[in-house]
Amino acid sequence: MIHLTNVSLSAGSFSLKNVELRVPFGHYAILMGATGTGKTTLLEAIAGLSPITNGSIMLGDREITHLRPAERNIGYVPQDGALFNKMNVRDNLAFALVARGAKKETINKRVQDLAEMLGIRELLHRGVRNLSGGEKQRVALGRALAAKPTILLLDEPLSALDEKTRNQMYLLLRKVQQDNSFTVLHVTHHLADARALADSLFHLSPEGIEQIPGEKLSAWIEKEAGVSPASNG
Repeated sequence: MIHLTNVSLSAGSFSLKNVELRVPFGHYAILMGATGTGKTTLLEAIAGLSPITNGSIMLGDREITHLRPAERNIGYVPQDGALFNKMNVRDNLAFALVARGAKKETINKRVQDLAEMLGIRELLHRGVRNLSGGEKQRVALGRALAAKPTILLLDEPLSALDEKTRNQMYLLLRKVQQDNSFTVLHVTHHLADARALADSLFHLSPEGIEQIPGEKLSAWIEKEAGVSPASNG
């Protein structure tokens, strides 16, 4: 579970005040909103990369408001994936475990497990500059999952992909989440992402966060897409 209570934060001239957000355990939550409303800043606050000025952040029954990023057990995929271009795929996947001082045998097994799960075993010795967009997203996802987080934060992870690759990533994201039983908060501008993935949907505006109830989720998505009920059927 992700639970933000009365959270306020600022970044330069931008600020968010009194944000309330609750994502149930095991849900795949989508966070939408216009450009400039603070979606990325909110993810960074949860990850511990941007400080908050007020409120609290809980993950499950653990308050993480003042913990360092490495202490939060969160996997984070930023918009650009943030892969290390001078490393090959294997070293990118291993990075978080190496940084934590894990044993070589543990690292090797985890890298192999991730490569198998994400369908990138044949890419392990390839440089990341030579990967396609979909391959890069799989590696970025694997790197975020390496330390077995309980929470996964995704910032526009599919925005640069073509439709076929996006659909493949929908299936992969759902399978990985269900197989590993973690909670996801996924920022996107694309209604297709929400339609394919969302258990919970939140809309961020200058007035705050609105949660779209589960029974109204499909209708809200279709309304935002400009599809009338009659045209659906």
